[in-house]
Amino acid sequence: MSQRQHLTQQFHRSPQPPAAKNRSLTSLKRFLSLFLVGITLSLAVVSCQQGTPSNPAATPGGANPAANKGNIELTLVSFAVTKAAHEAIIPKFVEQWQKEKGQTVSFNQSYGGSGSQTRAVIDGLEADIVHLALALDTAKIEKAGLIAPGWEKEVPNEGIVSKSVAAIVTREGNPKNIKNWEDLAKDGVKLITADPKTSGVARWNFLALWGSVVKTGGDDTKALDFTSKVYKNVPILTKDAREATDVFFKQGQGDALINYENEIILASQKGEKPTYTIPDVNVSIDNPIAIVDKNVDKHGTREVAEAFVKFLYTPEAQREFAKAGFRPIDATVAKEPEFAQKYPPVKTLFTAQDLGGWGEIQKQFFDDGATFDKIQGSIKR
Repeated sequence: MSQRQHLTQQFHRSPQPPAAKNRSLTSLKRFLSLFLVGITLSLAVVSCQQGTPSNPAATPGGANPAANKGNIELTLVSFAVTKAAHEAIIPKFVEQWQKEKGQTVSFNQSYGGSGSQTRAVIDGLEADIVHLALALDTAKIEKAGLIAPGWEKEVPNEGIVSKSVAAIVTREGNPKNIKNWEDLAKDGVKLITADPKTSGVARWNFLALWGSVVKTGGDDTKALDFTSKVYKNVPILTKDAREATDVFFKQGQGDALINYENEIILASQKGEKPTYTIPDVNVSIDNPIAIVDKNVDKHGTREVAEAFVKFLYTPEAQREFAKAGFRPIDATVAKEPEFAQKYPPVKTLFTAQDLGGWGEIQKQFFDDGATFDKIQGSIKR
C-alpha cells in the first residue's frame, strides 16, 4: 500500500461533520501535493549530484588531478651524479610553472646507480620521469611496459639531455705518472672505478678502456688483454660513481680514479683539488631522459612532466648542467666563453653506436657470463 493510499484510508475511517470533512479533504490534498513535490525534488537533486562531471568520484579511479589546481607532485628518478644539476634546475622550473599555471609543483627525488635505479622503477618505484646514465637502462624500463616505444622521438636530441666524457684522476703531483689509458695497466698502479653490474658510469668507463684500443687500430683480442690488465689493478668495485669518488678522495684509496668529467669538476667545486686528464681518445657519455608513460597517466601528471623534460633542454637549464660539470648539448651554450674554455674538444670521440649500440654492447660485455664476468673470473685477488 502506498503512503498516499494509507493516509486516505485513515481519513475515511474517522466520521466527521460535513464542513469539517470538506476542510480535512482540502488539507489532505495540500499535504499530499507538497509531499509528492518534495520527493520529486529530492530525487532530482540526487540524480544531478551523481551525474555532475566535476565530482571527483565520477572520474575513473576516483581521482581528478585537474581539479587540484594548488599542488602537483612529480617523482624524478636519476643516476647519482646528476643530483647537483637537478637541485639547481628544479627551483627554476617550479617558479616558471607557478607563474604560467598558478600551480605549485613539488618533486620527490631519488638518486643512485643507474642500474639500481632502473631495477627499482621496474620493481615498483613509481617514477614519473627517469634520467639515466645510458639508453640501455631506459630500454629495460620500456621492455617492462612502463615506457611507450618511440619515447626518444618525443623529445629533442634523441632523448639525450646531458653528456660527459671519461676522466682519469690522479693524486696530487701525479706520482705514478699516469697520463693516458695505457698507464692504468702498469704494474703497481691501483685504480678505483665502479662496478658495471650496478653502475651506468662504470659501463661507460669500461667502453672508454675498450674503445681506446679498438678505435686506434687494435682488435678485440688486444682490447681484452688490455682491459683485463686494467681491472687486475682495481682493488675495489664500488656500486656507483659517487661512491667511487668518495673512496678515492675521502678514504684515500687508489692511485687513479676513472669517473665522469662532470663528477670531477663537481668535486673541485666542493673544495677538492683534483689532478686529472681527459684522454684524447674518449667516449661520449650520453644520458637519456624519458617520461614513464604508465606512471604519469596513473598519477595524472603528464602535462607537467612533459613540461619539465622540455625545460631541461632550454639554455637556462643547460647552463646549470654545464655549471655542474656536464658538457652542454645546446650548441649556443657550449660556445659561451665560460663553457668553451671549461670543456675543450676531444680529439677522437666515439659513441656507443660506434661499438654496435647498447643492445650489442650489453650482450658482448655485460650480460651474465659475458666479457666483463670472464675478466673478473680470471682475476686472482
